[in-house]
Amino acid sequence: MELLNQISQQLQAGKAKDVKALVEQAIEAGIPAQTILDEGLLSGMNVIGEKFKRNEVFVPEVLVAARAMNRGAALLKPLLAQDGAKATGRVCIGTVQGDLHDIGKNLVKMMMEAKGLEVIDLGTDVSAQTFVQTAKEQDCQIICCSALLTTTMSVMGDVVREAEAAGIRDKVKIMIGGAPVSQAHCDEIGADAYTTDAASAADCAAAFCRA
Repeated sequence: MELLNQISQQLQAGKAKDVKALVEQAIEAGIPAQTILDEGLLSGMNVIGEKFKRNEVFVPEVLVAARAMNRGAALLKPLLAQDGAKATGRVCIGTVQGDLHDIGKNLVKMMMEAKGLEVIDLGTDVSAQTFVQTAKEQDCQIICCSALLTTTMSVMGDVVREAEAAGIRDKVKIMIGGAPVSQAHCDEIGADAYTTDAASAADCAAAFCRA
């Protein structure tokens, strides 16, 4: 459908105003909110995600596209709630205690939302206890930990141990990422997944939630 294709194209170009106007048109044309979300906004964001993986676009373009997506999604939220649309999974995400970097985390959050996941953003400087408590209280399938400093990577191990102590380790997948983090570190602490970039993290989380 041409209107949905236009939404996708304008989102990829980062044109938030145009995306908002086109989403309004699509709503007035009687296109279901879920269809506008899936075939307009999310399809555009997925293209950006794939290009980001291939280094064809960079962080600024992703952030601008995500802003456009959020403008359109804000119009759809009340309609989706009426239709009883459910997110495909729930994730809590944060940068670990002692670390205040958030660009990587924010990118992962946007990419995960583009996959239809509900993301609870705990912000930066998040303790192991807060990750696990949130996962328990909010019924999250995934805990996502980000670190940009080598000195804070050990907190990721604390999150795994805290989840074990709380008795939720078998129910929750723990994903880790960030510049100094590696597959070796993931294996060492017993986390479930390490991904190198935001788009891969979103794919991995979506696969966990489907499973």
